[in-house]
Amino acid sequence: MNTSDYFPEIIQGGMGAGVSNWKLAKSVACHGQLGVVSGTALDSILARRLQLGDLDGSMRRAMSQFPWQDIVQKILDDYFIEGGKEPHMPFKNIPWHELELSAANVGLLLVSNFVEIFLAKEGHDGPVGINYLEKIQLPTLPSLLGAMLAGVTYVLMGGGIPLAIPGTLDSLAKWEPVQLSLHVDNPTDESSYTMHFDPKQWCPGPLPELTRPKFLAVISSDIVAKTMVRKASGYVDGFVVEDHTAGGHNAPPRRSDVQPAPGACPYGAKDVPDIAKIKNLGRPFWLAGSCASPERLKDALAQGAAGIQVGTIFAFCEESGITPELKQQALRKCLEGTPDVCTNMNASPTGYPFKILQLEGTLGDPAVVAARKRVCDLGFLRQFYITDEGKLGYRCTAEPEALFVKKGGKIEKTEGALCLCNGLLGTIGLGQTRKDYVEPAVVTTGEDFAFVEKLVKSDTLTYTAKDAIDYLKS
Repeated sequence: MNTSDYFPEIIQGGMGAGVSNWKLAKSVACHGQLGVVSGTALDSILARRLQLGDLDGSMRRAMSQFPWQDIVQKILDDYFIEGGKEPHMPFKNIPWHELELSAANVGLLLVSNFVEIFLAKEGHDGPVGINYLEKIQLPTLPSLLGAMLAGVTYVLMGGGIPLAIPGTLDSLAKWEPVQLSLHVDNPTDESSYTMHFDPKQWCPGPLPELTRPKFLAVISSDIVAKTMVRKASGYVDGFVVEDHTAGGHNAPPRRSDVQPAPGACPYGAKDVPDIAKIKNLGRPFWLAGSCASPERLKDALAQGAAGIQVGTIFAFCEESGITPELKQQALRKCLEGTPDVCTNMNASPTGYPFKILQLEGTLGDPAVVAARKRVCDLGFLRQFYITDEGKLGYRCTAEPEALFVKKGGKIEKTEGALCLCNGLLGTIGLGQTRKDYVEPAVVTTGEDFAFVEKLVKSDTLTYTAKDAIDYLKS
């Protein structure tokens, strides 16, 4: 398969932190569609997999293929535990990401992104992509390079307007220095904060040849699509057009003269993208959000789309990273006709709406939320602000309220905020062990579960990625 010229009909969504893992992406790619790994928190995920002993050896097998083994050895020395840590012991956390990334940060980001793509591509020639969130900026530059070192075919990015990323991919493919301007909560005219990353500083020669992956922007409107085409730093190869019924982070609703009633859907006619205008831009595009059916695939193709992106249908298949217990609880609720998905406008520290599936024992359960102690010790979703001293600071609406207020945040911003970083790692069985509890999961999905009755039997509560693809192509 010539993946450089191949546009799949089905893109598997890059979900959560480790939900779209290498096993899922590999399975999808092996069946002729675009398998996508989630690029969120891969450095923490690798560190925790190593602390659990890497029992099947996959992490170390992939790490052995990374070009700079001194970096690999440092990671193994810091995190690998033969046979795995004791269950009652907490995970050792990775260093916090800062504006000036440390050697430990960069090494973990390079290797973890390389590992996930290497394993997803191993043993076949199907296309593999990686999905990043534009709102998580500090890890982005080294992460992109790590994925490119493993030969990633596509880079997808949403959760903002990623104007800088296409040009960044162009420069990294030539081993040139890159930079990324940070989004600051309270910027001043005098303050400009930019990350700088010189790949040659961290990767001494001889340097392997890199191929620039295709870039797909995940967008929610024709206006953003046009902005990307006109103002992006490099070529945008296509779009994933995602509506507000999709899982994970959603674009904020556009303003309307009519305010929705409390509890009602905040999205309206202004939030519906104009597909004809996007088609006229002349780039391939895929429709996303409640698209997991053969009828929706056919409809997307009829509108001129290259196909569809679907997430939830893959999130609960055998190969995904969600723990089996959570998958079974969710699928059982679907078969009973009682899945409850909430668009939470306050949960995410990014300020973007976030979909949460209401499951017992998770952060979708109000009792669990009330019992959890506030802590922010991973910090992927921290937001930047300028301190009174004019320096760059970091704060998170899910950290202890008094600490957030001390940093100049408004107390009302903390109401309803959830620690998605710890919660998403809990979803894949890597939740932190505290003194008296293990971090609860948070499960994010789209709103459409109509596929469940087509794929799932009540006695098995399971299906594969191939089953999902066969259904969508039927």
